[in-house]
Amino acid sequence: MKGSRALLLVALTLFCICRLVTGEDCNEFFMDFLQTLLVGTPEELYDGPLGKYNVNEDAKAAMTELKSCIDGLQPMHKAELIKLLVHVLGSQDGA
Repeated sequence: MKGSRALLLVALTLFCICRLVTGEDCNEFFMDFLQTLLVGTPEELYDGPLGKYNVNEDAKAAMTELKSCIDGLQPMHKAELIKLLVHVLGSQDGA
């Protein structure tokens, strides 16, 4: 059940962020955000995709907890998520 909550939190967070994104392709932002979330650090999220937004302390705490959940995934599950991301990024390059 914890994984379901984490996925719901990710979906809700991304929906809210994408609604705020202006002047930038939402798909590009989403992929950058997801890539950083999977293989980066919370600090890289704030310096990268979220860098131009004022992220409050509660949201930072939530992102840190979410990142901890992702880092706690079994290695094969995290690898599958990364492979999916690579596949999606590859299909965008060909479009």
